[in-house]
Amino acid sequence: MQKITTCLWFDGNAEAAVNFYLSVFKNSKIGTTARYSEEVSKVAGLPANSVMTMTFTLNDHEFLALNGGPMFKFSPAVSFMVHCETQEEIDYYWDKLSAGGKPSQCGWLDDQFGVSWQIMPSMLGQLMSDPVKGKRVMAALMPMTKLDIATLKQAAES
Repeated sequence: MQKITTCLWFDGNAEAAVNFYLSVFKNSKIGTTARYSEEVSKVAGLPANSVMTMTFTLNDHEFLALNGGPMFKFSPAVSFMVHCETQEEIDYYWDKLSAGGKPSQCGWLDDQFGVSWQIMPSMLGQLMSDPVKGKRVMAALMPMTKLDIATLKQAAES
């Protein structure tokens, strides 16, 4: 068991979110599910027998989805980085996670549940490690929404 688990607070749609993430990430599975009892549902203001929590794993990272209500919202201040080896991988994750969501610049997006993701080429750190090349890579990256590996490599070498 990993020492730190990410808890995602949803407003009644945790089960839909978990099912969506399981459809996107091939190496994934559902763990345990707890449902609101009659007594607790009255206190929480959520329907009895609805999902209270679900554990799930995406690419060996364990999460807990909690249906906690409308008090808290997701923010880009916390995001999940998906490191991609190829443009095809970037395209796949970008297309799947941005569907029904909101693309942003520099490889960032909010999915349909408001969770923020960064779809990044694995070699980005290496491309930006040289101060001169890094400036060119950053200049190429800033106006992009979905990142393009070929353009970033070309910026590093130009």
